Amino acid sequence: MKRFSLALMLLGFTFLAAAQEKPSGDFQIGLQGGISQPVDKYKKIGDAKLGFHSGLFIDKYFRGNKFGLGIDARFIQNGINTADSVYFANGNIGTDYKNSKKFKDYLFTFGPTYKFTKNNFHAELYLRGGVMIQHFPEYTTTLTYRNALGNFNHDTKFTVNDASNKANSWAGVGGLRLNYMISPKIALFAHIDYVQTFGTTFGSKPSRFTIERSVEHTPIDPAVGIKNGILDHYNEVNIQESTLHKSINAGAGIKFVFGKTKKAKEPVKTEPLVKTVKPQAIKKDLQIVVKDKQTGLALSGVTVSVNGGNLTEKSITDVNGQAQKIVGASPSTYQVLGEKNGIKTTLLTLTDEDFKTSSSVIFKEIYHDDPRFTLVGETFDCVKGSNLASINTVLTNTSTKNNISQISDAQGKFIYQLDAQSDFTVVANHQGRYSQTELITTKGLDRSKTLYVTLKLGVCELATGSEWVLKNILYDFDKSNIRPDAAVILDNVVSIMKQNPSLKIELSSHTDSRGNDAYNKKLSQQRAEAAVNYLVANGIGRSRLIAKGYGETKLVNRCSNGIICSDEEHQANRRTEIKVLNY
Repeated sequence: MKRFSLALMLLGFTFLAAAQEKPSGDFQIGLQGGISQPVDKYKKIGDAKLGFHSGLFIDKYFRGNKFGLGIDARFIQNGINTADSVYFANGNIGTDYKNSKKFKDYLFTFGPTYKFTKNNFHAELYLRGGVMIQHFPEYTTTLTYRNALGNFNHDTKFTVNDASNKANSWAGVGGLRLNYMISPKIALFAHIDYVQTFGTTFGSKPSRFTIERSVEHTPIDPAVGIKNGILDHYNEVNIQESTLHKSINAGAGIKFVFGKTKKAKEPVKTEPLVKTVKPQAIKKDLQIVVKDKQTGLALSGVTVSVNGGNLTEKSITDVNGQAQKIVGASPSTYQVLGEKNGIKTTLLTLTDEDFKTSSSVIFKEIYHDDPRFTLVGETFDCVKGSNLASINTVLTNTSTKNNISQISDAQGKFIYQLDAQSDFTVVANHQGRYSQTELITTKGLDRSKTLYVTLKLGVCELATGSEWVLKNILYDFDKSNIRPDAAVILDNVVSIMKQNPSLKIELSSHTDSRGNDAYNKKLSQQRAEAAVNYLVANGIGRSRLIAKGYGETKLVNRCSNGIICSDEEHQANRRTEIKVLNY
């Protein structure tokens, strides 16, 4: 076996040495160590427990530095779960451990490796086959008891191995290694892999760890013990159980990379007929464009900083995602960084090489990665239709109840960031004015396809005699209690009443024409009173409120009794209204 292992290692080194004869990929040596977790029957039958592994690997990559071959040599050790002695009325069960209470395995494998590289990060996949030299624990579990016939011993469990407690087996390992290059020649890595032996024999000898045990059919009562004999508790025939080595190994280590290759013979130098003129770095204009990483859309409102040389510039991107163009920047090293909503873009570094192109403008893109959606809203006069500036707006997350406010700008615009898979309300919160409670949701939206959500928020003046319909107020069929979604709308009414303490209103409820007229009148009155009671419970004086149920007496369309109408037409009549009685 030792000769075979030596031959395997010599084969690997011979291949690696031969591969060095021609310019090709990296040659690397790594030292590794970590934990070894037994799995499946190896853990159950072998009673193996968490252990450790250590070793080294050598890889040689071919030209292109993606595929290679390597060898892996490691030591794996797992202890065993030792059994405590068990005592009963006329005897005991004890285990005699005859050697080290450990599985000690030496693994030698050879096989292919694939590498994926991204900047300083390397991921390597490897699959290797070879042999494992195994050292097994040896033990015997004996049941000892005495009765009227005398003293008796019975081995209930014992190892069935080669007399030397050693065995060899075919084995394989497959796994993943994640590397970070701390320098061009040195990397730190973490790895995880799976190790397993194969087959029942190696050569002419068994290759698996095997135990023989008695099968218990009736447990021994500790207070009674064994009355007649062993067959009262165990089957007459023992069974044998075997297990392969199966373990998951995880660890870390350091590897050294050698890129030395045989240099090609240099051609004889001759004077060129035409002198080559290298491009010179000259002053150029610099144009930075910021895009949303997930959608690729140009991103406005990003503060872009350019620092380097004698230059320190800040500007905000326009609707085309363009920062202010820097004219006549001198060749140097520049750091370019953007920021919006507290999230920074990728860092861009410009060097002298960027100034050696034939173009007069250096055009560069940087990407902003904010997972949230952007709500772009406008406040407008609900009568005139023109945008209104300086209106305070409030955004509320309906799940968390967290809210933030913002005042619309000179063009009446306001912007909020919306978390994915969430519901929101938006209202105007401005003295002397009111708005509907608008519902916004990002549920069902795909961030990779959608960046902007738009909203036009109508804002109206409060005046005596003015009236409006409360949108999104819904009641359960034939009920008048305030639902949670209706409470959100009424919370806006509470806010309006508190901001305008002289305001008195009539809150009315209306039904469609279907159903009994008297019943509709009664139900609408109950609904109106339920809404008023909600406002009172939230701090509004009852003297400022009147509840009025009109039933079907104030239809807004032709859908009176006996007229066939669509569901949408009937829905228009089922409404909750507010009328300003005094302001």
